Amino acid sequence: MGFFSRIRRMISAQPPVEGSIAIYAPISGEVVPLSSVPDSIFADKVVGDGVAIAPTGDTLYAPIAGTLAKIFDSNHAFSIETPQGIELFVHFGVGTVELGGKGFTRLIEPGCQVNVGDPIIGLDLDYLRQEIPCILTPVVIANMEDIATLQPLNGHVTVGKQPIFSVTMQ
Repeated sequence: MGFFSRIRRMISAQPPVEGSIAIYAPISGEVVPLSSVPDSIFADKVVGDGVAIAPTGDTLYAPIAGTLAKIFDSNHAFSIETPQGIELFVHFGVGTVELGGKGFTRLIEPGCQVNVGDPIIGLDLDYLRQEIPCILTPVVIANMEDIATLQPLNGHVTVGKQPIFSVTMQ
């Protein structure tokens, strides 16, 4: 195992800070910085802060417990509001709005209560890889004004098993 692989494993193995709220992987894959997303809305943190995932899975799952506040009409993104006041936004890929929902299957409706690991949107990953310029999946906190700290984690993640970041509230 190389030096950077060991460092990545050490970082991803660190537990969240005491009193923080863990945000889990909504899809399996490799965690990358938001700056890797080739869309300035995410890379420049216009819509919030967090991380992106280079996905290997074919379903988007709830990364935190709360209310499924919105699923976009094109089924490419959703938001969850938590009892703690977190507004979490998950957006699959870049250029997905133009697909008009093709390649996505809604598995649940807005207004439902979700727990970590509940399936929300099914993906035709092979189709999406062919049709959009980038499948990196940003996971961001939209209401950063209510967040005191955000600790991103790195490495390979499995849905519902490892946090991708943790936050503490103001």
